[in-house]
Amino acid sequence: MKKLSYLFPILLLATACTDVLDRAPQESYTLDNYFQDAEQATQATNAIYSQMRDWETHVFSYIGMTDIVSDDADKGSTANDGFFLQEVDDFTLTATNVAPASVWSGYYTGIFRANLAIERIPLVPEMDENLRKRLIGEAKFLRGYFYFNLVRWFGDLPLVTEPFPSEFAIPRSPKSAVYEQIISDLEDAIAVLPTKSGYAAKDLGRATQGAAKGLLAKVYLTVQNWPEAERLALEVINSGQYGLYPSYARLFRKEGENAVESLFEVQTAAYETGGGGSQYNEVQGVRGDPNLGWGFNRPSNDLLTAYESGDPRREATILYVGEVLPDGSDIVQDNPNIVGERYNQKAWVPEHTGGNDNGPGNIRILRYADILLIAAEALNENGKTAMALPYINEVRERARSGSASVLPNLTLTDPALLRQAIWRERRVELALEQHRWFDLVRQQRAATVMQNVGKNFVAGQHELFPIPQGEIDLSQNALIQNPGYN
Repeated sequence: MKKLSYLFPILLLATACTDVLDRAPQESYTLDNYFQDAEQATQATNAIYSQMRDWETHVFSYIGMTDIVSDDADKGSTANDGFFLQEVDDFTLTATNVAPASVWSGYYTGIFRANLAIERIPLVPEMDENLRKRLIGEAKFLRGYFYFNLVRWFGDLPLVTEPFPSEFAIPRSPKSAVYEQIISDLEDAIAVLPTKSGYAAKDLGRATQGAAKGLLAKVYLTVQNWPEAERLALEVINSGQYGLYPSYARLFRKEGENAVESLFEVQTAAYETGGGGSQYNEVQGVRGDPNLGWGFNRPSNDLLTAYESGDPRREATILYVGEVLPDGSDIVQDNPNIVGERYNQKAWVPEHTGGNDNGPGNIRILRYADILLIAAEALNENGKTAMALPYINEVRERARSGSASVLPNLTLTDPALLRQAIWRERRVELALEQHRWFDLVRQQRAATVMQNVGKNFVAGQHELFPIPQGEIDLSQNALIQNPGYN
């Protein structure tokens, strides 16, 4: 089942078993001669990480189904370019749209690779037992992450936890069962993964105990289990492993990658021969002069007005025509083919070897500021409003960049007002980092917000994306379409 990736050819494992730190060429393998030693177990785990740089996982459609679909961004680029993303932006997409099919394929490929590692690493004849447990924990963390995005996009899902299931046509499991699996995977990962400081330098970027706790806190926030979200977020905060990077603007440059604020990010590198980069940066880059990319994911007018007066994060997030590039190398020129062009500065990278499609910018998945705001929201929902204030104010303090005249500390005592303030803070702090859509849906206000900005949003339908029609056909109709897309 190629598109569902349940029976993804084992040969792909051999060609993908490298991450950006381990690029030795590999021979062809089969299940009969693979998983024989610790090196092959590590390579199998690296293959899961490799999938995270893939076009179908964290690039074009991913950006469309997180930022562009929300009120934070418009499609961008030229009017006739990437029309399937315009359909996402306008909520006119159908079950044949490219975007849902792309991420479905990409994420289930990652799940296949994780399932294979989880099943076969325990069978490796001789290897260090701590390494064995850690690699399985990494695979479970990554599987939990893949399923977390899928369940938020599509709801009920085919829940596959083995690489080669006996049934070809697998129906959708209730999203409650999917969340149970996600929670189980992340709890297993927490039990065996090292802390961030517990890894050797060569393993920088691998899943950590803090990343698993942080992601699980976000899962519990999504399902409104406020006590567990509070507990896990505070465990991350009190671990001493993380903190806010001093400069918000520089956090999104090379120097901020894997820094103190990073819980988890997709690792990339621009090698001359390719193989370590991603097109995440290119599709959002300046379109025209200087030619750095395709110009998609245009910051919306509504996002511009969401910032408080003088908030430095707005300038750090949005790259305007006439503005000097962050490295001082050039000025963004007007592109007459784009209406009101501006760009996601957080995705900007300087010129690099291998061309624009070999982007070296790490993709930030989870950072400490997000954890602080999860803690604030959960505490507030748990009736601890006063205890929530220091965490949101810590985020605001870093954002104000030493200026006492902007972003004053919040002193709200009304839980309803503080809830709104936290939601706004999440929007501006995490803008164009692919969180906004998921926040709107879990807050049960996607319809109101989308309709207020003039989008053709149908409540009860557009909170979920359509199951790709090709997957329904392949399943011989074992997969049932989401409401409104038939």
